[in-house]
Amino acid sequence: MNKNIYKLSLVFLAALSLASCRDNLLEQEPTDALSSGKYWKTEADATSALAGVISDTRYLFNRDYYLDGMGEYVKMRGNSFLSNSGNNGRAYMGRWDYLPWGFGGWFENMYKYCYGAIDHANYVIDHVSTMRDNTQSEEVKKKMQVVIAECKLMRALIYFRLISWWGDVPYIDWNVKSNAEVASMPRTPISEIYAKLIADLDEIEQVLPAKARVQGRYSKPAAIALRGKINLYWASWNHYGWPELDTFTPSEAEAQRAYKAAREDFGKVINDFNLDLYRGGEPGVCDGPAEMWPKGTKINGVDMTGKVKKLGGATNLPNYFYLFTPKANGDSEFVFTFQQGGSSTNQGEQLMRDFAGRTVQYSQSWVNPRANIVDRYQSTKTGDFCEPLVAMSPSNNARVTKNSSLNPESYANRDYRMKATIMWDYEQIMGMMSLKETGLSPYEYKNWEGPLDVYEEDGDSYKKVNYTSYNVLSTTGYVFRKFIRNYAGQDRTDGDFNWPVIRLADVFLMYAEADNEINGPTPTSVALVNRIRHRGNLPALKADKYADHDSFFDAIEQERIVELIGEGQRVFDLRRWRRLENVYGGPGSTGYTWYDVFGAQENQYWVNSPILQYQQCYIFQIPESERNKNSNLTQNKPWR
Repeated sequence: MNKNIYKLSLVFLAALSLASCRDNLLEQEPTDALSSGKYWKTEADATSALAGVISDTRYLFNRDYYLDGMGEYVKMRGNSFLSNSGNNGRAYMGRWDYLPWGFGGWFENMYKYCYGAIDHANYVIDHVSTMRDNTQSEEVKKKMQVVIAECKLMRALIYFRLISWWGDVPYIDWNVKSNAEVASMPRTPISEIYAKLIADLDEIEQVLPAKARVQGRYSKPAAIALRGKINLYWASWNHYGWPELDTFTPSEAEAQRAYKAAREDFGKVINDFNLDLYRGGEPGVCDGPAEMWPKGTKINGVDMTGKVKKLGGATNLPNYFYLFTPKANGDSEFVFTFQQGGSSTNQGEQLMRDFAGRTVQYSQSWVNPRANIVDRYQSTKTGDFCEPLVAMSPSNNARVTKNSSLNPESYANRDYRMKATIMWDYEQIMGMMSLKETGLSPYEYKNWEGPLDVYEEDGDSYKKVNYTSYNVLSTTGYVFRKFIRNYAGQDRTDGDFNWPVIRLADVFLMYAEADNEINGPTPTSVALVNRIRHRGNLPALKADKYADHDSFFDAIEQERIVELIGEGQRVFDLRRWRRLENVYGGPGSTGYTWYDVFGAQENQYWVNSPILQYQQCYIFQIPESERNKNSNLTQNKPWR
């Protein structure tokens, strides 16, 4: 079989387009279009059908980084993802302003496309099941059963998304052949859906191989990790409550049972399949930041204060950086991924376009780290938080003032993941315009294509080296390095990076969270958190960081923030932990204000916000377009 399962057969493209046009639950097309004698005959037919299901599901997740804009550490801008084409993340169409408030009413398209992908999965499950039952070969039966299991895995992942956002939703696990079958279907209680997902994943675990046969297919660890994550979320909803879902009654006993089930699942993933962190979790090497001529330095009578002595290096980047490039495709840290289609397919180009600035080929910098994220990166010397950076105007020697956010030397000796994740003034990246043609170029905030002069020592004198710097449209002072390929030979449109759904590092942290809720800090959990810290070249946690449940929870949250930034996890954590009020001040407060590295105000949200606004963030609105078609679809409480 071709190792790239996304090279679909021409005949199945018809089925894929059929499934993709099913825009909502109540406007489904008949799903028997390819049930004639011309299709559904061979193993290749089943495999190409599975590829279509995976492709439909991938579209729902491979732009999850936009969801980080609903948290406090990532700023979203622009509307480049409004296109209806699949490679641009069609499920996010219609939502261009990702703010950390009031977003629950903006995801009608996501709801529709989720059900379109579920319908597609059910369609393929139905037909491949018939193929399995009609074959006499036990070997082929087993292969068909694996295809069915992978389709069910996709369906479980989609339903997990649906219940995480909307709570109770209609549960459909059969091939819908008539609109009448679902036209008056009510919402299924979340407890019933949870039980069905766990039962399906139990079955899937038994069928899938321990290791996928080829990239793009799935294995037991993916199913177990997803089951663990669903159990963890179920535990969180029961432990912290979900008052906005008024059909749900939390139970601490149920929370403890689910925490134990989650811990067991994550333990299996960690211990049973010989998986490891990328490059053994070692930090690798890390170039230092740029250096500035100290205040008052004069060379040949010229005042060098604030001038660049040495640009920040990017030749030696930490291992964590390469984890998010094609170099890591197929690595065991990626427990659950979506394989992109490869070079020239455009399937992964949004990573380069959205994360990179104009220094990188024709990119737009729609996704920026906010200035406050930098203070979350801890010291490699002390293992604790550094003194907060001071936002300063470029005047007043800001670039050589100690602890100024504009002084590159303020960023020395910090968690290696910071260098691998973001860029600040005078950092270098591969690029000006085409990665295929150019070498390293510097980034300077708000420089607008002006020349950048670097003054290098040359014996007793100095020489000026002129670079072209390009403002990257950042509105915060920082741009992402994470996900940006920092080597020649790759264009923006080379979509060759596998998007992570669940990484082993996330499994480590989820295990520690579940274990902490059961027993408080344990040596096993502390050791797992320390392994994640080690990849940032950080010392192990000090004893006071795991002295009790709350302190260790804070340590876990800290690692989740810096380890998973840009992967769409933060907003889900804030919602399931009921921490939006902690972050943004709560109803009636002064809210939350963001500043850029110059100290200029960027955004201010949640000012004197009513409680309803918070409630609407914890649960999404059932699309009114669906309720207009089906009177049995009730509305969530904050949206009535």
